[in-house]
Amino acid sequence: MSTSTARPPTEEFADFVHSTGSSLYRTALLLTGDHHLAEDLTQTTYARVFASWRRVSRADNPAAYARRVLLNGFISHRRLRRNTETPTSKLPDDPRSDADPSARIDLLAALQRLSPTDRAVLVARYWEDRSVSQTAADLGLTETAVRTRSKRALERLRPLVADIFPERTTR
Repeated sequence: MSTSTARPPTEEFADFVHSTGSSLYRTALLLTGDHHLAEDLTQTTYARVFASWRRVSRADNPAAYARRVLLNGFISHRRLRRNTETPTSKLPDDPRSDADPSARIDLLAALQRLSPTDRAVLVARYWEDRSVSQTAADLGLTETAVRTRSKRALERLRPLVADIFPERTTR
């Protein structure tokens, strides 16, 4: 009589969501600049990942797959612009943050002035600490395009955040 230690796929997926939820949400927040849209994007990402969970769970890196789904979902959402929801102007309190809230809001506003693809490149490269090749694979771009977009997006972002982070914007 053998006992099976295999866990149901729904339990595995629940553990996966628990271990990756904060990271994916933070990435979505940086991409969208809005708590509500970030929650929607994260939820949509997990719905798509769950639909393919049997295949995804056998992959070498399910978190990388989820990140790619998130980035592609963000770019598609921005491209389609079919969102009819109106977010509120009041942000909920975030007790986990030790940073200056006004700096965070200013940084999110500055990121919003970049194109969705440039924003995705910067978030993947500098927030998620992804390599050029990983970012290129995640976004379906060439490595040259990632390097070029990173450079140009940072050049556009620096003047927008100069008053927020003066010590980091000088060369």
